[in-house]
Amino acid sequence: MFHNGPTVTLADLSRRLDSAGWGARHWYLFGAVSLNYFLDGVVFAIAPLIAVIVAPDLAVVIFATNLVAEAAGSIVLGYLGDRWGRKTALILINALQVASTVPLFFLYTNGLAVWVLTSVLSFSVGGDYGASYAALAELTPARHRGKAILLSTNFWNVGSAAIAGAALAYAAIYSDPLLQAQYVLLTALATLALVVVLRVSVPESPRWLIFKGREEEARRIVSEIAKTAKYGDSAEGVSRRTAARRPGGPVFRFLVLAAVTVSQYVTYAMMAYYAPYASGFRFGAESAPLVIMVANSGASVGAPLLWLLIDRGRKTPLFVAFLLGTIFSGLVLAGHELAVSGLFYAALFVCLVFSEWAWGLISSLQSELFPTGVRSTAVGVLTGLTGFAGAVVVLLQGMLDASGFLLASTLLWAVGLAATVAWLVRGPETASKSVEEIEEELKA
Repeated sequence: MFHNGPTVTLADLSRRLDSAGWGARHWYLFGAVSLNYFLDGVVFAIAPLIAVIVAPDLAVVIFATNLVAEAAGSIVLGYLGDRWGRKTALILINALQVASTVPLFFLYTNGLAVWVLTSVLSFSVGGDYGASYAALAELTPARHRGKAILLSTNFWNVGSAAIAGAALAYAAIYSDPLLQAQYVLLTALATLALVVVLRVSVPESPRWLIFKGREEEARRIVSEIAKTAKYGDSAEGVSRRTAARRPGGPVFRFLVLAAVTVSQYVTYAMMAYYAPYASGFRFGAESAPLVIMVANSGASVGAPLLWLLIDRGRKTPLFVAFLLGTIFSGLVLAGHELAVSGLFYAALFVCLVFSEWAWGLISSLQSELFPTGVRSTAVGVLTGLTGFAGAVVVLLQGMLDASGFLLASTLLWAVGLAATVAWLVRGPETASKSVEEIEEELKA
């Protein structure tokens, strides 16, 4: 229990949270965030799945606008996650999703409506990064933080793979493309209803509450979450310090994080969603649902393969993820150029395994390397860069054929690989340390 004094210190709170066993409230938070990422994967795939059916002339513009909207949502809603709180931002995100998905179900045959409403959906999807990462980083015990972020964000891939698989199933059952699109949207609405119910009871971050001076609320939430903690104990590994070279400064950290974030996310979008729509794609635009399903199935497998290692270290696994991702991205290009579908889809599956490794590690680093007061905003800015970069790449489809598009993806992987080499040399190791300890080490 906390001491009987009138206030609770951040040090007390940190020890309690990081020494707690994984309990029911952790499962609830993890489940609510994971299900919403599943929904994000579903709604983000809606435009690539239905835009070509209902508004083929607007498809590329819709894709690019969606990505810019996602970037704007990352920045704006990330800021609100710091200003209003993690929970309030998450509920606002779901309200936007309801306000856009419901009318889209009725207006999906109108190209302009699809353009506007999927952009609102993408805006809400972008906002999930800052608030969700901050909530997980601030509520999860340090020794489980990487696993929780890795596995929860992986549900995006599960959601995209599931909705693409559903689209293939609907195409096999129904001959009317518009009816197929309507069933895709109905599936998204059913998922959204469940997410809204769960989100209402997600706890606010005690660390954010302390930052805002709301100590009594923080005390109550920590008492609920950390029932298994022993006062004053430290979580295993939290107090470890490594005798490593002094890490690079804030500009170095931001630039490397920006490089690896943009590299991973843009190449993921290029290969998993947009490549089939580039001119000269060897397997035809009609293969888009299969490409989305295979790519996101590979990404879905990636997280369980990494979860036992992610809280042992961040730096080396990040380098390995980008090295192997670059290699298999090259094999995706080779499979496409040779028009060998087996090589293309196998390489795509494996490449996305390592893409998910990269994303899980990047997500953990983003949530760890910024103070509580700006954590959600910083994550929003970093992930916002991906939307702007992705929009540029999508618009380049008009100038690049499919071969050039996939070659550009491989080169972007290589840029990320170069950044991970710099991080391996000068980046801080953050695994199994409390967010306060990481902050103190970076100040030293």
